[in-house]
Amino acid sequence: MLSGISLISVSGAVVNVTESKITDSPSGEYDCAIILGAKVKNDGSPSDMLRDRLDTGISLYKSGIVKKLLLTGDSENPEEYDETAAMKSYAIAAGVPEADILTDGYGLSTYDSIWRARKLYGVKRAVIVTQKYHLHRALYIAEKLGYTEVCGVSADVRNYSGQIWRDLREVAARVKDFFFIRHEHIPEYTE
Repeated sequence: MLSGISLISVSGAVVNVTESKITDSPSGEYDCAIILGAKVKNDGSPSDMLRDRLDTGISLYKSGIVKKLLLTGDSENPEEYDETAAMKSYAIAAGVPEADILTDGYGLSTYDSIWRARKLYGVKRAVIVTQKYHLHRALYIAEKLGYTEVCGVSADVRNYSGQIWRDLREVAARVKDFFFIRHEHIPEYTE
């Protein structure tokens, strides 16, 4: 069983090996921005956190840094909850052509989203867009899964309530994905 110190050590290692991949202004041109999903409100609109991710990715698209947006999140049961539909509607309303938007409704976890982008969508060069606390793990997964070029852009534009719980959860999630990577866990949803 892993001790608390081991958990923190693994989490710290993930942060250390990815910190240099986080940037405010990526250079070059990438296949896509992978925008990781987050909560959608009951009215179908993106939460503040998700809206900030979308705005950041849309800005990368409009500046020509990325060719497409890959919107990934939970749309497994769209009659009840549909992150990617809300994300796509938001991006289209912001002026992104539908032809330049890919959606992956089986991005049920960070690992699944990054794995599916690489293995099913063929993404090799990507900018991952999420809040900074989450970027380290996403970048670590991408590097270990063979992305040829990857960087992360933080979508932190405000303070988000409940951040302490997300930070604590992230430590455990880094450890989980550290071991998933070692066994190249394959998500169930491969359609």
